Amino acid sequence: MDGDWLRRRLVPPLERRIFELGAAPGESRPAAVLVALQPGPDGGVLLTRRTAHLPNHAGQVSLPGGTIDPGDPTPEAAALREAEEEIGLDPRQVEVIGRLDEFVLATGFHIIPVTALLKSEPALRPSPDEVAAIFRLGFKTLLDPALPEWRTATWRGGTRQFPVWPHPDHVIWGATAWILHRLSESLRATL
Repeated sequence: MDGDWLRRRLVPPLERRIFELGAAPGESRPAAVLVALQPGPDGGVLLTRRTAHLPNHAGQVSLPGGTIDPGDPTPEAAALREAEEEIGLDPRQVEVIGRLDEFVLATGFHIIPVTALLKSEPALRPSPDEVAAIFRLGFKTLLDPALPEWRTATWRGGTRQFPVWPHPDHVIWGATAWILHRLSESLRATL
C-alpha cells in the first residue's frame, strides 16, 4: 500500500459519526489517538501495548494518544503530541490526512481518531512509563474481508458483539479494535 493509495481511501468524510459505546458525549473527556499508517508492502498501522501499571487500560493494546489538553489547539495536535511522548514519533515524520468516526466509551473518554501517513521508517522509542511494546497490524490483516473476528459477551445486563483483531503476540479488542474496524471499512470501501 503506497501513500497515494491510502490518501485516496482516507479522504476526510463530509460527515463523521459518533459511536456511543457506553457513555454520552457530554459526560466524557475528549481524547485523540494517532492512526499512524506505514505505507509499503510490509506496512500497516502502528499500535502499542500499554504498561501494566497504568490507571486506565493497563496492559491493553492501543493507538498512541491520550487526553486533549487545554493547550492543544486541535485533536490533531494532541494526537501528535501524545505520539511523540509515548513512542518518540517525530511529528515532522507524519502527514496528517484526516479523522475517522469518533467513539464515546463507558470508561469516560470521547476518542477522536486522527489518520496520518508516516513519511519514512520512524526511529521509535517507547516511553517506559507508558508503553511496553510497539508493533504493527499489517494491511493484509486490515484488508482481509473475513476479519475482524466477532465475539459475544454479556455486559451491563445485555449481550453485545465486539471485534477482535488477530495478532500472533497481542489481543486487539476494545476501542482500538472498533477504530481499526472503521479504518478497515474505509480502506476496503473502494476495492
